[in-house]
Amino acid sequence: MSIHHHHHMHKTIHDFKSHMHHGWDNSIKPIAEVDSGQTISYEITESSGGQFSKNSTADDVGSLDFEKVNPVAGPIYVKDAQPGDTLEIEMLDFRQLDWGWTAIIPGFGLLADQFPKPAIKTFDLTQRNKTEFLHGIDLFMKPFPGTIGVALPEEGNFSVVPPRKNGGNMDIRHLTKGTKLYLPVWVEGALFSIGDTHAAQGDGEVCGTAIEASMETTVRFKLHKGKSIAEPRYEIPGPPMPEADSQGYYVTTGNGPDLVEASKKAISYMIEHLVGTYGLSDQEAYMLCSVAVDLKISEIVDAPNWLVSAFLPNSIFR
Repeated sequence: MSIHHHHHMHKTIHDFKSHMHHGWDNSIKPIAEVDSGQTISYEITESSGGQFSKNSTADDVGSLDFEKVNPVAGPIYVKDAQPGDTLEIEMLDFRQLDWGWTAIIPGFGLLADQFPKPAIKTFDLTQRNKTEFLHGIDLFMKPFPGTIGVALPEEGNFSVVPPRKNGGNMDIRHLTKGTKLYLPVWVEGALFSIGDTHAAQGDGEVCGTAIEASMETTVRFKLHKGKSIAEPRYEIPGPPMPEADSQGYYVTTGNGPDLVEASKKAISYMIEHLVGTYGLSDQEAYMLCSVAVDLKISEIVDAPNWLVSAFLPNSIFR
C-alpha cells in the first residue's frame, strides 16, 4: 500500500491480492483507516479472482472454483462511523481497463434451466468508450463496481453473492462515475469493501455475469452522522444511458403472477428476437441480454399479472 499526501489525502491500495476477502464478516481486520472526505484508489481484480484469462474457454468455466469468486478489497475503517450513521461513497473514476469476460455458468443465471452448458466470451477493453461484442455490435463501456458494501452487524461470515441491507453484490449498473451511493452503517468504522468491477451491464445482469473486468477504481468517502437509512440508496448526476437512449429501443414483454417468471419470459422472447433478427446463437443472445438489455417493471398493480419489459438499445447495432 502506498500513501500519497495531496490536498485531498489520496491513498492507493496497490497490494490488493493480500487484501481480498470473500464474505462479509465484521471480525476481519481493516487494511486501512480513512477520514470522512478522503479518497482511495483500489486495484480491483475481476470476479473470477484471476481464474480466467483472455484465452479462457468453456472448459475453464466448467472448472471454476467458486471459493475464489467475487473477491472484494477491504475492509476500510472509516473514522467516527457508528451504527445509525450513513456512509456516502462517491464514484470518482474507473481506469486501466484492459480485457473483460462474460460467461454462462451452469446452474447460475435467470435462465439456468434453459442454458445448462458453459460458455465464455472475452472482450478487448482498450478502446475508451466502446467494446465489440460481435462484428456489427458495439457496446458502450460504463464501468462500475458490482459489489460494494459495509460489514453486517451479525456475527459470522456471510456470502458475498446476494445483496443485503449492507449493500453487497447489488450489480447496480448506475454506480458509474459521478454517482453517490449511500450505505447504512451497521458496525463501528463501517468496514467498507468493494470489488466485482464491470465494464458494462444491463439492468438485471440476466445471465449472471456482466463484462467482468479488472480496473483501478477511485472513490471518496463522506460520513453523515446521525442520519439513518434502512437499505442502500443512490443518486445519479444525469441521464443514466444517453448513448443507449439515442436511437430508441426494441422491447419485449413478459407477464404473470411472479416477477421472476415474467422476467424470464421477457428475456426468452428477446433471445428469440436476437437469434431471428441478427443471427446470434442462443448463448450469444443470452450473454448480450446480460450486458446490454435493461429489465424494467412496467406495472405491478394489476393482479394477477404483473408486466416486465426488456429494453434492447438500437444504438449498439451498426
